[in-house]
Amino acid sequence: MTAADNLHHQLADAELAAFVEAVRRDPGPSARELGAAGLRRAQRSRVAGQVRGPEVDTVSDLTVGPGDVPVRLYRHPGADRGTVVFLHGGMWAIGDLDSHDRLCRRLVHGAGVAVVAVDYRRAPEHVWPAAVDDAVAVLRWAHTDAGATTGTAGPVVAMGDSAGGHLATLACLRLRDEDGPLPALQVLAYPNTDLTLSRPSVRTKGTGWALDADAVAWGAELWVPDASRRADPAVSPLYAELGGLPPAVVVTAEHDPLRDEGDAYATRLAAAGVPVRHRCESRQIHGFLTLDALSPAAAAAGGRIFADLADLL
Repeated sequence: MTAADNLHHQLADAELAAFVEAVRRDPGPSARELGAAGLRRAQRSRVAGQVRGPEVDTVSDLTVGPGDVPVRLYRHPGADRGTVVFLHGGMWAIGDLDSHDRLCRRLVHGAGVAVVAVDYRRAPEHVWPAAVDDAVAVLRWAHTDAGATTGTAGPVVAMGDSAGGHLATLACLRLRDEDGPLPALQVLAYPNTDLTLSRPSVRTKGTGWALDADAVAWGAELWVPDASRRADPAVSPLYAELGGLPPAVVVTAEHDPLRDEGDAYATRLAAAGVPVRHRCESRQIHGFLTLDALSPAAAAAGGRIFADLADLL
C-alpha cells in the first residue's frame, strides 16, 4: 500500500485525504514564522475565496454587554429553539466574525437556533483573561436580553470550536463560580482544555494532520505568556473542579493533536456528575466544522453536532 493509499484509508473521504496530502506536500511557513499579523492576512485571503453559507433572514453586527463586545447576530424564521453564543477557534490569536460566518449560517439552519457570534479580543494584543471576559459578558447579555434582540426566548447555549470551545468552558466555569446565570448547554467541538499540551495525542498527531502542535503551543504562549500559569484551572479547565457545570456535548476528532485533552475533559465532566454526550469522530481531523465545502464527510460530522444541539434543546 502506498503512502497515498494509506492516507485515503485513514481519512473519512477522498476529499479530506487530498486536503491533508496537499498540506503535507507544502505546509508553508509555520505559525511562528508568519506571526499573528501574517496568519490573519492569510486567513482573510482564504475566507474571501469561500462560498458563503446558506441565506439567513437577518444578519446584524452589534456591540453588546459591558465593554461593548462586537458580535454578529444571525436570525431566521423558525430558528427559535434557543440562542447559541458562538466562540470561534483560532489559537486565541486569529479568527473573527468573517472566518466562521459560513459555519454560523449553517448552524442557524442545522440546529434551528439564533446565533450570536463573538468577536472576542485576541492575543498577542490582549492576553488571558480578556477573551474569557468578553465571552462571559456576551453570555450574561444573552440571558438579560431574554430574546428581545435575538428573537427567541429559548435557552442560551455556549458553543465553540477549538480555542473557542476552550473559551466556552472557561466562561461556564466563571459563571458557575459567580453564581450564574449558567448556559443551558455547552457544545464543544475539538476543544483545547489543557494548555500544558502534555497529552499523548499532542505527540502522536502533532504533525502531518493539518494542525501542528507547535502552532497550538505558539498560540498558548501568546495568550498566556507566563508558562507557570498554563496548568492553572482558570486557564486549563481539565484541571478544574467540574461539578455544577451545564450539560455538555463534546466532540473530538481521531487525527487531532487536541483529541486526548478533549476526550479527557468529557470523561472528567461525566465523573463530576455533568450529563455529557461525547464522541470522537473516526477518521476526522481538527477543524472539520469549517471544512464542509471541501469534504462531504466533514459536512456530515458537522451535521451530527447540529443534530445533537437540536435534540438536546
